[in-house]
Amino acid sequence: MAEHAHPAYPVGLRLTGRRVVVIGGGQVAQRRLPALIGAGADIVLVSPAATPSVEAMAAAGEIRWEQRPYADGDLAEAWYVLIATSDDEANSRASAEAERNRVWCVRSDDATAATAWTPATGRSEGVTVAVLTSGGPDPRRTAAIRDAIVEGLRDGTVAAPHHRTRTPGVALVGGGPGDPDLITVRGRRLLAEADVVIADRLGPRDLLDELPPHVEVIDAAKIPYGRFMAQEAINNALIEHAKQGKAVVRLKGGDPFVFGRGMEEAEALAEAGIACTVVPGISSSISVPGAAGIPVTHRGVAHEFTVVSGHVAPDDDRSLVDWPALARLRGTLVVLMGVDKIGAIAQTLVANGRSPHTPVALVQEGTTAAQRRVDATLATVAETVTAEDVRPPAVIVIGEVVALGRRNRQ
Repeated sequence: MAEHAHPAYPVGLRLTGRRVVVIGGGQVAQRRLPALIGAGADIVLVSPAATPSVEAMAAAGEIRWEQRPYADGDLAEAWYVLIATSDDEANSRASAEAERNRVWCVRSDDATAATAWTPATGRSEGVTVAVLTSGGPDPRRTAAIRDAIVEGLRDGTVAAPHHRTRTPGVALVGGGPGDPDLITVRGRRLLAEADVVIADRLGPRDLLDELPPHVEVIDAAKIPYGRFMAQEAINNALIEHAKQGKAVVRLKGGDPFVFGRGMEEAEALAEAGIACTVVPGISSSISVPGAAGIPVTHRGVAHEFTVVSGHVAPDDDRSLVDWPALARLRGTLVVLMGVDKIGAIAQTLVANGRSPHTPVALVQEGTTAAQRRVDATLATVAETVTAEDVRPPAVIVIGEVVALGRRNRQ
């Protein structure tokens, strides 16, 4: 059609409470419906059948499903229509009705017969990116451009020069287990916006190399604390920099609230009246075993997994762990910070009923280029740690799932 020589006119539709009709319940509808639901549209689906995911949307009340073929009159009172069936004749009739009723119509089967095109769309922190090409829909090109822009917004490489987004206060960011690619996109964006980064030794160090020269990077282990405890000194440093109006990121390994003292920092910031954002991270307790080929649960093998800190020995009065109860569990036990206490831990588990033949894996520097896995049993793990010179940081996995991981490596 001649009008397609002209570029499409981009516009954002405000569909809240307005009737939208989707004809066809297949894969196209499954992809498009979530955005229409998110826009608050009053959605009617007309289709004899639907994919399980679309059926679930109807069952949840997110859309109304008329379980039948398209019929003339279905587009009455509609503001927008998506035609996505494999019935050419029904598509043409529906498209003609949309034209008569002056309803904007998207067709998945024939873009040249449509009156609207769906752009490649992505979102990042309140910004919607929609990409159209002037010569008509070009899905691969528009998707590639969209992905490049959204990724740039997320990691901070794309930003208006004079309007750099800054999140005031402090962000407690979980950096993940070590591989810099395993930080969340939100965490990476906040790093790109930071003025000050206070980093843990176990954080993803490679990410620090990407920071601009003006960003002040502080090693948490080297903050002078004099009469203060180390954690209190870190809290004070966070507060001090935030009160200077700086965007501060506290970069931690794993997740801030899994043995990361993140709540202590959040409480200190709250008492000081400083805004605090918590960005969850991928915990090493799950990701490191996975990287070594060990599932923490497996059908018919382990129906639960328990994560426990091993930094305090079982016989230490400061221990809060019920080790005899853990020994009676049949599932997987994941021990963090337990390399130097693993002999005592293994002895206690065996003494309280866990088989000495229970497989054990120690995964050192998990998800990094230096990752190393050492296998043992509860009976041999103490001597194995010494013989193999296993050093922190290492995640220790105890249970039958270790044998699965070992078998898959062979």
